[in-house]
Amino acid sequence: MRLPVLGIVTLLAGLAASHAAAGEDIFVDQAAATGLDFVHFNGMSGGLYFSEMMGQGVALFDYDNDGDLDAYMVQGTMIGEGKTIADATFPPKHPEPLTDRLYRNDLEVRPDGTRVLKFTDVTEEAGIHATGYGMGVIAGDYDNDGWIDLYITNLGPNQLLHNLGPDAQGHVRFEDVTKETGTGDPLWGVPAVFFDYDGDGWLDLFVGNYVDYRVATDKACYSPAGARDYCGPAAYHPEPDRLFHNLGASGAKPVRFEETTAKAGLAGDFGSALGATASDFDGDGDTDLYVANDGMANQLWLNQGDGTFSNEALLGGCAVNQEGQPEASMGVVADDFDSDGDVDLFMTHLERETNTLYLNDGTGLFEDRSQQSGLATPSWNNTGFGVALIDYDNDGKRDLFVANGAVTLLWDEVAKGDTYALHQRNQLYHNVGKNPHDVRFEEVTDQAGDFFKLSEVSRGVAMGDVDNDGDDDLLMVNSAGPARLLINQVGQKNPWIGFRVVEELPDGGERDALGAKVEVIRDGAPTVWRVVRTDGSYASSGDPRVLFGLGGGDKVREVRVHWPDGGVEGWSGLPVGEYSTLRKGKGTPVGPAPAKTGGPAKTGSRAPR
Repeated sequence: MRLPVLGIVTLLAGLAASHAAAGEDIFVDQAAATGLDFVHFNGMSGGLYFSEMMGQGVALFDYDNDGDLDAYMVQGTMIGEGKTIADATFPPKHPEPLTDRLYRNDLEVRPDGTRVLKFTDVTEEAGIHATGYGMGVIAGDYDNDGWIDLYITNLGPNQLLHNLGPDAQGHVRFEDVTKETGTGDPLWGVPAVFFDYDGDGWLDLFVGNYVDYRVATDKACYSPAGARDYCGPAAYHPEPDRLFHNLGASGAKPVRFEETTAKAGLAGDFGSALGATASDFDGDGDTDLYVANDGMANQLWLNQGDGTFSNEALLGGCAVNQEGQPEASMGVVADDFDSDGDVDLFMTHLERETNTLYLNDGTGLFEDRSQQSGLATPSWNNTGFGVALIDYDNDGKRDLFVANGAVTLLWDEVAKGDTYALHQRNQLYHNVGKNPHDVRFEEVTDQAGDFFKLSEVSRGVAMGDVDNDGDDDLLMVNSAGPARLLINQVGQKNPWIGFRVVEELPDGGERDALGAKVEVIRDGAPTVWRVVRTDGSYASSGDPRVLFGLGGGDKVREVRVHWPDGGVEGWSGLPVGEYSTLRKGKGTPVGPAPAKTGGPAKTGSRAPR
């Protein structure tokens, strides 16, 4: 499948970046104008319950397989014993019973290349019934039927929503299969990751749990001045994470999962998880897992190749910061920041901690480069949650967006009468390195346009090309506030090339090849890399397609896909200014597949794909 983009104008590499310097809008919020009318309800009523300020995630995914990105919005509920909607500080904007909401993207591309975005609320039509206190969402095709499914984390029981595809009326519907699949978890889940950790072709599931908190056991916490305030995670014990092993399909039997947390070695080492992401961090051909914990040391679970994992974060240099201190990790990004072919890490943290960039040497050893990259000092006064590594001007170098919002009351705002005094401005960082290998950022928030003047309680962020025009857009959600659909105004003016990277399924369908790395080789310009993923940010799920800004040049010599099983294939002659689909087995093999070095050979593989 290719999605042609009409009317692309080729400009010099520096032109788009000049918008920031000129103070023009880089992103424009088009949520209200396009029908994306979601407003989050956090259930607060003055009790300062710990859960009400944590906020939620969001998903951009193609639920109906029509080639554009739809939006799934995670919703809250009323909290507090005996409390009703009448007690809410901010009454809900959506009808009761409150549920998560699904918006279909009805993108229209006109003959002249003009794009008209419109979102339609199809929650009831799609059979979405998710009424828990929602936290996060992850998208992935767990049963290999070619339709994207959703796993929802909650303060309380989680849900797995199976995409049934179209019914007789052509409506794509979902059903709750949590019980049948064995994926329920009653704890406080926040991040979740779909990844194939044993390489058998079926997506497994990791769920990161936060702390042992229930409203009935809510504690009273106080600010340093003695006033009542929100609690932090240290007031509660962390809860163990969960790993679910996909048992695959066998004949007419549906897919089920087996809970293998202890068997895989994850049970005895856990923290208060808020971020999680999967990648091959040590370059051995197996998919590893990174878990970012709030106020506790993070975990780098290196896959041993035999169904078990070993936490190597401390030895790997990414458990704590360069001062040896754990930080309040919320959002996380795992991708190639410096275009050297391996996967780096970036995390958002609490104010007075700074955000953290870890660069990977390719073997799973990381170096804290926060200060040298220019990302530390500008984050000192903010609390970061969702994050997106985004080349907003398509100059070939990755920029960074961070969604901010405090977690303890800002007393200057309380004094002004603010009833939810956690709001902060979001931040945009422009990569000012001389080339993709030179990782140096400069904050351009004040020059980025009107949206960045807003101060809100921002939480989850999902990245994706919502209007299919060749640049990445952002969908952001605010705690107790409206969603923001940030449409990129500048990136499409530079040359670009994009890909959907897929594996074919037995029945002829396709599934995104999560974990694959895409390498774009150019004449006279540095090679650049992207990782195929949906996980990361804060409790959110993004576009699995990979998009490359090409700066001032438009010559791509070869595109290579490094598949999760170690094989490498190449393609040449792919069109610039379009999305192409790269299918496993359809490219030209590039050398023999390297042998895996992560441990003994895998055994006990299950039903074939």
